[in-house]
Amino acid sequence: MIIKSHSKEYSVKIERNFDFVADLLIQENAYFIIDKNLYNLYADKLFSIIPKDRLTILEAEESNKTIETALKICEVLTSLHAKRNIQLISFGGGIIQDITGFVASILYRGISWTYIPTTLLAACDSCIGSKTSLNYKSYKNLLGTFYPPDDIRICSDFFKTLTEQDFQSGLGEVVKFNIMYGEKGLSRVEKDLNLLLLRDEEMLNIYLKTSLMFKKTFIEEDEFDQGVRLHLNFAHTFGHAFETVSNYAIPHGTAVAMGMIVANRVSMQRGYLDNDLVLRSEQVLKKIINLDFKSINLDVDLILDAMKKDKKQTGTEITAVLLYDNMKLGIFKDLKREEVENALDALFLCLNIQGDKFLKRDV
Repeated sequence: MIIKSHSKEYSVKIERNFDFVADLLIQENAYFIIDKNLYNLYADKLFSIIPKDRLTILEAEESNKTIETALKICEVLTSLHAKRNIQLISFGGGIIQDITGFVASILYRGISWTYIPTTLLAACDSCIGSKTSLNYKSYKNLLGTFYPPDDIRICSDFFKTLTEQDFQSGLGEVVKFNIMYGEKGLSRVEKDLNLLLLRDEEMLNIYLKTSLMFKKTFIEEDEFDQGVRLHLNFAHTFGHAFETVSNYAIPHGTAVAMGMIVANRVSMQRGYLDNDLVLRSEQVLKKIINLDFKSINLDVDLILDAMKKDKKQTGTEITAVLLYDNMKLGIFKDLKREEVENALDALFLCLNIQGDKFLKRDV
């Protein structure tokens, strides 16, 4: 698959096994950034020949997704003999992608970068689209650039060692693309979800391709988020709030899955979506949201406050992408507190989340 961006065309290839890694490890002037957990899992099998002075092992935590981390990596890279001909190669999920992509975009005004997404979440979604994002103070993804990798290699063998929580987080974005596609996409994922949950390699590769092809149409038309690409923020206004108030105990894809339930309930209240479509979507989403919410603070006031602070907000009322009129996508800038509260109630009821701070209305 070839993706066209403003700066270059870049390739995405789905690999059948780990054989491709050996070729990457012997690239001239290569420097590697690898997720710590991934390195521990595959150190002997894949990464043993990487020289220590050509390697940064990084913990994939939101607290590391900062300008300080990026600048430390820049400092290491500027000490190498290779300058603009450095080949930056990173293995990991979205956090590793964001940090290394940002570094690649600012160092020497741009260096070559190969990215190997090793989580389902990154492979089905964030690996394409050019965005790099860093957190700043208490704000998620406030700093960033548009700078795609030159080459993306995806291998579903990496998904076999993902925790169930991380794997299901990735399914959140897979399901999101299918619900955005409309009733046909919803029917498809209803039929195939059990195989996806079992990590069936053939089924995963099918959904990886269809997810990336779906996103490709948006990012090639509107790379810089000025028009149609904004529709990809479906469920993210709510999802980012869940991530923030939980201090990222709720992983991104799971937060997006929860956000879809909220968004669709708002649409149902407004008469934009049939009840049947909403309930069918919720049955799918419930199967991929498996967290212990007892230790997670989902206070309604905190959630609403986090939504208002989201960088996509443009006014005093809440802006969100919603489905309407037989599952079309639209941007609505007039969401009221009460209808969001009602939708949150429906989410808590759907997931059996209970607590004194939660609202309790008829939904």
